Amino acid sequence: MGLGGCIVLIAVGAILAFATDWHLAGVNVPLVGFILMIVGLIGTVTFTSIARRRRVVVPPSATVVEEERHHHRHHGDGYTDGYGV
Repeated sequence: MGLGGCIVLIAVGAILAFATDWHLAGVNVPLVGFILMIVGLIGTVTFTSIARRRRVVVPPSATVVEEERHHHRHHGDGYTDGYGV
């Protein structure tokens, strides 16, 4: 289940817990709503922690060193664009 599914669970749970006045025999509808909200929150936390681990972070102390290349051009061999050196 992705992040969108977790958000849907939280929204449906909030609607069942706070915005309905349904009375079903043997079912506590607000409790079902709270359970859905908790499951959605657990899924959101799990999803974000996994996504954070997958992210590759380059340490700020890494230094990029560029080398200067000198192209020697040999006239007469047909390679004058630097690729034939």
